[in-house]
Amino acid sequence: MWKPSFIGLTVAAALAAVLAAAPAAAPYFPTVAASKAQAVPPNPQHQVVVTATRIETPAREVASSVTVIAGADLDRTKATTVLEALRDVAGLAAIANGGPGSAASIFLRGANSEHILVMLDGVELNDPMNPSRSFDFAHLGLDNVERVEVLRGPQSTLYGSDALGGVINILTRRGQGRPRLSLTAQSGSYGTLSNGLDFGGSTGAFHYSLGLSQVATRGFSASSSAYPGNAEKDGYRNLSLAGRVGLALKNGLEADLVVRTVSAKTDLDNFGGPGGDDPNNTQRYDALVLRSQARALFAGGRWEQKLGLSYVRSARDHDNPIDGLHPFDAEKGTYKSDRAVIDWQHNVFLAPSHTLTFGADISREQGESQYTSWSAYGPYDSPFPRRTADQAGIYVQDQLKIADRFFATVGARLDRHSRAGTALTYRLAPAYFVEATQTRLKATFGTGFKSPSLYQLYAPGTFWGPIGNAALKPEESRGWDAGVDQLFLGGALTAGATYFQDDFRNLIDFDFSRGYINIGRARTRGVEVFAEAKSADGILGRVSYTSLEAKDLDKGAALLRRPNTRLTARIDVPFLRRISAGVSAAYTGARHDKDFSSWEARDVVLAPYVLLDASLSYHLGAETRLFLRLDNILNAKYETVYGYGTARFSVYGGIKLGLI
Repeated sequence: MWKPSFIGLTVAAALAAVLAAAPAAAPYFPTVAASKAQAVPPNPQHQVVVTATRIETPAREVASSVTVIAGADLDRTKATTVLEALRDVAGLAAIANGGPGSAASIFLRGANSEHILVMLDGVELNDPMNPSRSFDFAHLGLDNVERVEVLRGPQSTLYGSDALGGVINILTRRGQGRPRLSLTAQSGSYGTLSNGLDFGGSTGAFHYSLGLSQVATRGFSASSSAYPGNAEKDGYRNLSLAGRVGLALKNGLEADLVVRTVSAKTDLDNFGGPGGDDPNNTQRYDALVLRSQARALFAGGRWEQKLGLSYVRSARDHDNPIDGLHPFDAEKGTYKSDRAVIDWQHNVFLAPSHTLTFGADISREQGESQYTSWSAYGPYDSPFPRRTADQAGIYVQDQLKIADRFFATVGARLDRHSRAGTALTYRLAPAYFVEATQTRLKATFGTGFKSPSLYQLYAPGTFWGPIGNAALKPEESRGWDAGVDQLFLGGALTAGATYFQDDFRNLIDFDFSRGYINIGRARTRGVEVFAEAKSADGILGRVSYTSLEAKDLDKGAALLRRPNTRLTARIDVPFLRRISAGVSAAYTGARHDKDFSSWEARDVVLAPYVLLDASLSYHLGAETRLFLRLDNILNAKYETVYGYGTARFSVYGGIKLGLI
């Protein structure tokens, strides 16, 4: 059988070498968008943010702590997944239960992974059939992705449930200009082979873009090979398709359709640590994301309306049959969920410096599962019949700008959950720009909530006692931050610092005698510092530092797996006209964790570690280049979750070939 070969790919690359957003109709006051852009001096913050206010807003006018990972950033780092793209974001820490395809999640400013709302073009991706309704980043690639926005702090005022700690919004590419087609092939360590296709462009009012990718790897032991008994490799396969098509008519009417599908298979292990290996434990994952949206302008362009319909469906099939290492134990599970949302947003441009945004959304989610296990004690069944939950919300937000110096956003939202009742949230975010010193002062204060998941509400009881609790209340958060950004050298250098604190209450926890109950309290606080620079000859540099204290207030203990310190740095350098190189380093401090390999879990501390990565591109032409990526150059031995494996020094190389 043919196997991935780095040498073979290099030869193929050499042989091959020898041989968007269509312009949208202008909103009211063509001067509104234009004046905002003109007001921003030429510096690294000359960018537009969408997620913070649900409307395109210059970054200088946004008080919220937001990080924008643009398409150029994704290209420089050679990231292949959203999780890889997020790894250097200030205040963010990522963990995974093994290699590619293993369960992966993130903490943002210390908030639980289920307290982060993950969206794709505004479509909520959090899985209703995850016990806590969190999102698994294991299978989300960068196919057709234009940019990623990371919004920190409580954001329920605009986005409702799940946004207690922040929002991650992945925005896809809109085709623009003449048709473009490119092919990408990559191969490297752990028997990894990936291929991709990108196609996009526009014709008149019609725009289109398509991304298709396939990844296969032999991987490494999910239950780290650093422990005895873990020698078997856990592979992964993923086939993903992402597309976006739309019309942009001259009279202000637009329509878009976004689609994404994922089909993946992951080899798993039973647990992390000694003896966790399993030779035939697998999980299959399939997902479908759809969104259609129409946009129209009324009242001479003063009133913009957006009407959207979203649908997400996912299915996980877990199969772990009997094998030589486990002759009496087997398990099988199926988990299915879907969610439909209708949302209607209005933007009223009262004046060039005053915008009122309001809207409503209604959603229905449902899920079901069937889990069966066999052991020497006999079979065990745990059915979860199809359950449904409805939620509706209304929101209003006012954006005001005074003398192009003072910017303020204030908003409120009311939500109603079919089981958990009502939740009222609000947010205030002012900022002030001092022209004389090029200093921006900013602060935010807001609240958030999270409705109970289907499992937390309806999970059937067991011999040991109840699990689900239909009387659960929403989890709540209250957070604030304050900071300063400073421009130097005419905007060539930017530095900033932000202090934050978030308090969580009514957190849903599990009690063996009472099941799920609202008893948890937690607090996270810390400092985020960054500096970024760009030279006239294209050299880019960025440094970020996060100091975090994340504490369980009930137990008086540190929250698990959150690093107390994280420092990242990256520099990208173009040279010799055709070559560009980048080097990044990341230090992650100590984290508290649990060893669950024994009946009674014991406390452990995960050691600090440093990762050094590099990337290199050689441009053969305007649309064709060779690239090389080196990961974990120092060959660091580390864990993000106790007992689970991580990749050692790895090399990946390939070619991106522009055909048209």
